[in-house]
Amino acid sequence: MPESDDDAIPELVEHPIGPELDLHTFRPGEVSSLLPEYFAECRKRGLLRVRIIHGKGSGTLRTGVHHLLATLPEVQQWIWPADEASGSWGATWVILKA
Repeated sequence: MPESDDDAIPELVEHPIGPELDLHTFRPGEVSSLLPEYFAECRKRGLLRVRIIHGKGSGTLRTGVHHLLATLPEVQQWIWPADEASGSWGATWVILKA
């Protein structure tokens, strides 16, 4: 049975890029490719201060994120914990190079 236009699956689904990325739905192994791609898109859009939400949990995801941030040349600075209104221990602010 042929697919109708309503049944077709798009080849590319664009997700909106904003100044925060919630990592709760990602596994730690996915972060090493996700963050550089996200930062590249943020820089293209002029978003140079972004918030990464990694949660408090056991700290495994946060530790992985911080280790990666320390190696990325596009990261100028990162601030953890975020201020109380921005997620405190569960989030990190990242300042990107222009």
